[in-house]
Parts: sequence; structure tokens; C-alpha cells
Amino acid sequence: MAGLAITVSGLRKSFGEKVVLDGVDLQVAEGTVFCLLGPNGAGKTTAVRILSTLIRADGGQVRVAGHDPGRSPDLVRAAIGVTGQFSAVDGLLTGRENLLLMADLHHLPRAAGRDLAADLLSRFDLVDAADTRVATYSGGMRRRLDLAMTLVGSPRVIFLDEPTTGLDPRSRRTMWEIIRDLADSGVTIFLTTQYLDEADELADRIAVLDNGRIVATGTAAELKRRVPGGHIELRFESADGLAAAVRVLDGVGMGASVGVGAGVGAGAGVGVGAGASVEDELTLHVPGDGSVSALRGLLNQLDSAAVVVESLSVHTPDLDDVFFALTGHPAESQTAGNETEESVR
Repeated sequence: MAGLAITVSGLRKSFGEKVVLDGVDLQVAEGTVFCLLGPNGAGKTTAVRILSTLIRADGGQVRVAGHDPGRSPDLVRAAIGVTGQFSAVDGLLTGRENLLLMADLHHLPRAAGRDLAADLLSRFDLVDAADTRVATYSGGMRRRLDLAMTLVGSPRVIFLDEPTTGLDPRSRRTMWEIIRDLADSGVTIFLTTQYLDEADELADRIAVLDNGRIVATGTAAELKRRVPGGHIELRFESADGLAAAVRVLDGVGMGASVGVGAGVGAGAGVGVGAGASVEDELTLHVPGDGSVSALRGLLNQLDSAAVVVESLSVHTPDLDDVFFALTGHPAESQTAGNETEESVR
């Protein structure tokens, strides 16, 4: 069983009168991707800065790679890599020279440093610009180089604070592949992001931070099941099969709605939407959280009544729905401005 790469208990941090972190508890398993979500000002960046030794906490207990960032910052720094919200590259050097500088700072042999730089330039699609000054790079290229530089020291834990901001879709996908490969190799990734699809795609576990507190933790699927609105869509070969299903579910108190078709049984909600087709008459929506137990219970009820289902699909709320339900903010609000704590440091 994997150990814990990061443990946080009762973490607190204020800037003047502003309380940014108010008793945060977190656990991050080794070799996993952990995502911290939250609206602007929730405290995400402050948490990353504390865990990566950039600022000190006001209270609580923290361990990163087995060390206390406050008491043993050098030991923590030797085990981590950090990519912040803004690229930290030297515009006067070329891309290759930036990577070689990082290799020198990590005391890598010259040959090993050159080989690693060449590999990273290739992985981040920077080969053509490798020997061009970074001052001429586009924003996306500078971001990719910054991410590549994080990997030079072969860190055990990597903090990625909104790592794909400003990247084009192809570069985002490339970064996702690299993150997955790193986690598969045993590296722990602590990720904050503005993009909920990114969290859904990458994270083994997600924590939602709001007003300085963790309001929910779990896998993406677990968090989605906490939000109402999920349903199971059943499709039938005939109107008779649909009507039989409605009667069965009405009898056991399971609510269901039918796309089209009156006279299919009491208790079914019937509504014709714009653009409804004949196929809609054979579709039934049953509220459900998408869990295995809920699906098994539904199918057992239909099977016991010899009702044949042609096909089914499970529909659950997405992380945008989860984010809004937990924080009261639509996900789009994350993209407006920097975090509050950044302005009061």
C-alpha cells in the first residue's frame, strides 16, 4: 500500500485581517494526482506556497515527503519541484540554456544534463526553438519550458499551480500525458487548476477549498454523486416495454420521466421537448446517482417483472455542477483575476 507524500492537519494562514486558510486538513498518497479546486481567493495558491516552503504557516502540522516545510525547508526543497502560475524562465537565455542551467543547479554531470535537456525539449515540443532566446517565445512556449524545467531535478513531489493556463489544446494534452506518466512512475502530483475538465481527466482525488476550508474531498465520481440531477436512461424496443417499465417503477416508488408518449402509466412524468423524435417515445429517465448499487436495484426490479431493456446509459452531473453546488460560484468565476491572498501578501 502506498504511503502518504503530503499530510496537512489544521493548517492556518492569515494576511493581516484576512483569514486565507482556516484549519485545512489534507492527505495525498504517493504516486497519485491530487487536485485542489476552489474559486479565486479560496486559498489554493497560499496552500501551495506553504507546502513548497515559500511562506510559513501560522499554525497546523504539515509534512511533505516526510519533512516539515517550516523546520526543514532544505530537505523539502530537495524532494519537490514547483511550477507557479507565472513562468519563471530567463528570457536572455535560450530554451536549451535554461534547461542546462537547471541541470547545473541540480549538480548533474554535463553529459547527463545535455541528454536530459534534449529529452525535455522533445517531450515539450520545443526542439525547433531550443537555441532561440526565450524572450522571443510565445506565452505558451514559455509555459511549456517552465514546466520542463520543473522536471530537471527528478522530484518526488511536484506542485503544479495552474500549469496549463495559457496553453493551446495540443499543449494541454501533451502536459496531461506527462502528468499521467509521472504519476505512473511514482511521482506525486499536487495540482491546482482553473479547468474542471482537467481535474476530471487527471485527478485520482479532488479536494474543494472554499473560504479557507475544505468543503468536500473524494474522487471525481464520488463528488458528482453528491449533486442531484443524475439519472439512468433506459431505452426499449417497443412502447409496450416502456409502459411495462413505467408501471413497475411507479409501483416501487421510483420516479421516472418519459420523453414522449401519453398513456404509458400513472406516475410517469410526460413532457415533449422541442425537436423530440419518435425515438424519444422509447426512452425512460430514472433518477439515480449512477452508483453500482442503484443501477443493480433498478435492473433487478425490471428483471423480476420480465421487462426487457434494449440499452441503458448513466448520466451524472459534471464537476461544474459539483463546483457550483459546493461553493455557490459558477466555475467560470475562477478565471477572473488572481486569488485574493496574492493581492495582500
